[in-house]
Amino acid sequence: MGKYKGLSFYKRKKKVSTNLVKEIFNWIFGILASIFLAYVIVYCVGMTTSVIGVSMEPSLYNGQTIFVNRFVYRLLTPKEGDVVVFLPNGNQNSHYYIKRVVAVPGDKVQIIDGILYVNGTDAEAGEDYDKMADAGIAFNEITLQSGEYFVLGDNRNNSEDSRSANIGVVNEENIIGKAWFSLSGEEGNTGFIK
Repeated sequence: MGKYKGLSFYKRKKKVSTNLVKEIFNWIFGILASIFLAYVIVYCVGMTTSVIGVSMEPSLYNGQTIFVNRFVYRLLTPKEGDVVVFLPNGNQNSHYYIKRVVAVPGDKVQIIDGILYVNGTDAEAGEDYDKMADAGIAFNEITLQSGEYFVLGDNRNNSEDSRSANIGVVNEENIIGKAWFSLSGEEGNTGFIK
């Protein structure tokens, strides 16, 4: 009797190359390292928050999401023109306020006839801001002490800011960070905040 040769279902074993395994592990490691780095950067350096209200129009719009750089003011201090995020009077139960710094420590601030004066000079000359209907606490000259900042919304007549007695000057310790990047909102554009 001859040897029966029927159908054979023998599969050849495939060899997995060590180069392929190394390549896969490199990709997995790279992805996990990227995720970890992104998490550390966002957690340690930044955060996101949303604009509430129309006080910063036309720079920022209601509902727009912004990225806040929490690290920058550990190295530097806010300067005139910065858009900052802060808690009024450090109130942890309040929402974040987003306003523009118009005066820094040592400056003298006063609003006369709807115009902002810093150190006796019209601080908004050449700017496109409406005259302010209410000077608030800046009706009288305010001298900013160390660590104090005077902030206003870009939409001056629709903003609760340093002119309001319940907010007043903003202490540096209550500033969360610098509004750095805006993500697209209903009307806003994506980009760095000026």
